Amino acid sequence: MMMQTELLKKVERVLEEKVRPELGGHEGNIEVVSLEDGILKVRFLGKCAGCPSASLTLESVVASEVQNEIPEIKEVVLVTGVSDETWSMAKEILRQRREKREDRN
Repeated sequence: MMMQTELLKKVERVLEEKVRPELGGHEGNIEVVSLEDGILKVRFLGKCAGCPSASLTLESVVASEVQNEIPEIKEVVLVTGVSDETWSMAKEILRQRREKREDRN
């Protein structure tokens, strides 16, 4: 069995070469959330994030390309919801607004 870091490098290569160009045409992108026990969890970014066709894209583009190139990947799962980065950004904006309100009082 391939080492985890090698597997992740292969996944990133496939995403970069085969998947991202396809998603880029729709102003979208993809990020790896995790890879554990042959299960690759990904999140769509940009306009792909809330797209009604996300599950179809996951199967027809992402899973097919990744599993075709890397047989060790048994399943590709779409993680929905807000990324940690977006949560952090939102919290920071709210903190700044709260501080401005408090400064006015």
